Amino acid sequence: MRIGAMEQNKRIHPHKFTLWVGLASIIMMFAGFTSAYIIKRNQANWVTFNLPKVFWYSTAVIIISSVTLWLAQNAFKAREMVKYRNLVVATLVLGVLFIALQIIGFRQLWASGMTLKANVSFSFLYVIVGLHALHVLGGIISLLVMFAKAFSTRIRNYDIVPVEVISTYWHFVDFLWIYLLIFLIMIR
Repeated sequence: MRIGAMEQNKRIHPHKFTLWVGLASIIMMFAGFTSAYIIKRNQANWVTFNLPKVFWYSTAVIIISSVTLWLAQNAFKAREMVKYRNLVVATLVLGVLFIALQIIGFRQLWASGMTLKANVSFSFLYVIVGLHALHVLGGIISLLVMFAKAFSTRIRNYDIVPVEVISTYWHFVDFLWIYLLIFLIMIR
């Protein structure tokens, strides 16, 4: 192997680099929101609240979806395409189920009087969890692309990079949700 080829193998793929830059900016955004939440909760008009139990179910769903996507990535590497396709479908279904459970949770909050205008603490909750849901929706769109490529009869590309990028992003939104859930429970 030539030295130039070895140096090229050590470089990070441009898509992966872009992903890591994006993830860093998302971390900074949520760090800002959670910091502002901590500061604002010391105001006299702050209202504490409990999260609906359905958020725990959605947590289990997104964790399972990370497992199915990890298994899908392993199946792709092993070129077990039937298994890969089935696991991509499972991950996609679980991602949609996560969003559906989040919507149910928000409806429960809304029905209990926790509206955007009721108190600033509720507004923070809606913004933080809503932004996370938008990032999950972005992941679902990526999974749809992954799904389309997995079932395409014309595309026979075994490039692992797109699968790794989508997997990394999906695991990130999984860990981000776990962080946010723990944060919202502990810092009320």
